[in-house]
Amino acid sequence: MKKIERTQTGLRLEKRLLKVMKGLAEHLDMSVAELIEGMTLHAFEGKAPFSEATLSKIEKLKQVYDLDLTSSDSHTLREDAR
Repeated sequence: MKKIERTQTGLRLEKRLLKVMKGLAEHLDMSVAELIEGMTLHAFEGKAPFSEATLSKIEKLKQVYDLDLTSSDSHTLREDAR
């Protein structure tokens, strides 16, 4: 095990995306922070973070929470001014 130092951060995420991430983290028995760390470390190395079984679970969670966003949407998202 490598020793690390974590810091608190305030992330703002799309509401349905966060619900899917929370559901997946619960399914994988980890925190959302640990999920984000793992996804980021995989992405930094150009590796896929999820197995086929996990991707299947993600698709089911996306249906439950009506998440219709894809990676192609990532550079076009904007938050409504309130």
